[in-house]
Amino acid sequence: MPPSLLFDLTPIDLNGEPLFDKKAICKINPQRFEMQQLDGILWCDKARDRILGYKDVTPAEFWVRGHIPGRPLMPGVVQIEAAAQLLSFFVKQVYEEQGFVGFGGIERAKFRVAIEPGCRLHLLGHVVEARRGRKYVCDVQGVVGQTLAFEATISGMKV
Repeated sequence: MPPSLLFDLTPIDLNGEPLFDKKAICKINPQRFEMQQLDGILWCDKARDRILGYKDVTPAEFWVRGHIPGRPLMPGVVQIEAAAQLLSFFVKQVYEEQGFVGFGGIERAKFRVAIEPGCRLHLLGHVVEARRGRKYVCDVQGVVGQTLAFEATISGMKV
């Protein structure tokens, strides 16, 4: 049985206008072109260190042609990259961290279902440790529809 979600999604309009769209994210995060894996931020709770973003998985993704021909599956490493970009956005926007906040590691990860083009991957993040100016640790989950697709604990650091 999968764990419960990091926070309740029912009061959040998952199809509403984002608080931050792709253009606004680009002002905070440096990833571009094929490596930009965060399309919007829907909700943020600064007081409880929580954030909800999303990635619209399209047939035009760089990995679709080769992973896996005939049945494209979003690679786990790309799922983690999307979550890392969510953490970076939170740290830079909410904590007002200056400079580049880079992906530092995965403490644990579990991939539960295949993510295919045509879906929206919601990314839930909860910062569980913040050593300001140094290291940040975040529990993250990916949700497609009502299904928990992946979960991980990732860390980032100021580079």
